[in-house]
Amino acid sequence: MTDPSPPFMVLAQVSASAAIEDTELPLDIWHWLLVVVPIVVLLFLYVVRRWAGPEAGPVGLLLVAIIAVWFFEMPWEDLAVASGKGVWDAVPIVLVIFAALVLYRLGTAAGAFFALRRGVEQFTKNRLFLVLAFGWIFASFTQGIVGFGTPLVIVAPILLALGVKPIYAVVIPLIGHAWANFFGTLGVGWLATGQVISLDDELLTAVLTALLLFVVIFCVGVGLAWIIGRWQAVLHALPFILIQTVVLGGVQLGVVLFSPELSTFLAGSAALLTLLVLARWSRYAEPFDLDESPALEDRDDEKEESEETREPVMNMWMALAPYGILTVLSVVALTIPPVQETLERFAFGMPFPATETGFGVVMDAEEMYEPFTPLAHPSGLLLLAVLLSWALYGARGYFAKWREQDDPPPVVRTALSDGVPATTAIVIFLVLSSIYSHSGQVDVLAFGVGEVAPPPVYAFLAPVIGIVGALVTSSSTSSNILFAPMQDAVAAAHDLNQAGVIAGQSAGGSIGNVIAPVNLTLGAAAAGIAGKEGTIMRICALWLLPVALIIGALTIPMALIGS
Repeated sequence: MTDPSPPFMVLAQVSASAAIEDTELPLDIWHWLLVVVPIVVLLFLYVVRRWAGPEAGPVGLLLVAIIAVWFFEMPWEDLAVASGKGVWDAVPIVLVIFAALVLYRLGTAAGAFFALRRGVEQFTKNRLFLVLAFGWIFASFTQGIVGFGTPLVIVAPILLALGVKPIYAVVIPLIGHAWANFFGTLGVGWLATGQVISLDDELLTAVLTALLLFVVIFCVGVGLAWIIGRWQAVLHALPFILIQTVVLGGVQLGVVLFSPELSTFLAGSAALLTLLVLARWSRYAEPFDLDESPALEDRDDEKEESEETREPVMNMWMALAPYGILTVLSVVALTIPPVQETLERFAFGMPFPATETGFGVVMDAEEMYEPFTPLAHPSGLLLLAVLLSWALYGARGYFAKWREQDDPPPVVRTALSDGVPATTAIVIFLVLSSIYSHSGQVDVLAFGVGEVAPPPVYAFLAPVIGIVGALVTSSSTSSNILFAPMQDAVAAAHDLNQAGVIAGQSAGGSIGNVIAPVNLTLGAAAAGIAGKEGTIMRICALWLLPVALIIGALTIPMALIGS
């Protein structure tokens, strides 16, 4: 093994998810800066140069691969193995994209989105209320059950139908469900964290994480109102925000005491019911005109007059039927243990050999890497919802009736065309993520921070590491799988409270999803604006930065308790 220069080596206990033990990694400033370079370059290309995912992704991938081979002593054959794993990781997400785009085009071909817009106007004419209801509450509810980007691909088309500009139709649900990522998808992030480290106090860890996310929920509501209509919208929506913050945060905090896995799902369900009450309040039942709205399309009187000549072919509830079908399928498949166990029996995965870098970063051989369970995965549930919805709309003659008034594009062919740029970028980013972790670069990134940061500073930075993990892996769950073991090790070395540090990591990973490249690409594809990921990231980052500072500051006392 070559010596790093300038030299100082530590014996690092790194990522349990990768089964790495007693691995010597170079924690000098040179290697740390090398690891940071791809992240900085990607952010520059996205935010400053405004490159799209398929353009920026290959540059980042090339940099990570060069650094892995030449500076982290990763053999070429191991690079191929890591790349293969990244491609396999992309398969379920690509299926989610395809199914969601078909569902969107299906709704367009049947006139569902026109009917939805007409229907909600009968329900309430307050567009601010409707955008918050779908972009925050409904997106959070969906994340509580399904996850895997589903809130974006479902909610973005609905927001477009409500007159939200395409960029903001992605930004709003991205931020709207940011708080729900960790305990969402029926607690997948929480469960994964418990698998990679031994939690000293599970209850305290869950409660502290829920408290941090309580704050995030309020920041989500205020941030979305500001994005939609600045202070005028914030003041009008403030009662809505406060009530839903108490409902979402309070229910989640209460449920984590006995079932963290159900906490976000039940919180989202309670918030949906609360919408029915709030919609009867005259404050939100009546129209509210915003003087300024960066997110909403201006009312086009000429366009509205032309649309008056068209009549909906279905009612609002039938327009929402595909999402109701998806919700029922998800609840049955994922919350009833006998059903879930039966569906998960059908699984398949790819075999991969063991890998080892020159610095001793070892990944065990896998006979079935990341088994894919199509019948219990969101992609399978989405595809089934598509088939059932297609049959329902066809049986009622909606496609033929809507073609008499409009000329929608073909469903499958258009979905495939829309999805190709997104799937290309997603494969690239997941290959990048896999090489990043297999080469040990993520370990150097986090342990380098731990080496130089005093305990209070490290506690403040714990959520930032979680955000970086979500940025690199495009998953809050993967962020915890990668970084929770290192957070645990550094917390012990600095005599910090484990529960507080892991809570900061988990909250950071949750909010970091708003700038995750795969999510940006997924949302842009769903809204039909592929190539606009950089613009989406810039807007989301303006919300993320102050929230990260708040969460970091709150993590300090949590991490110093008992230290």
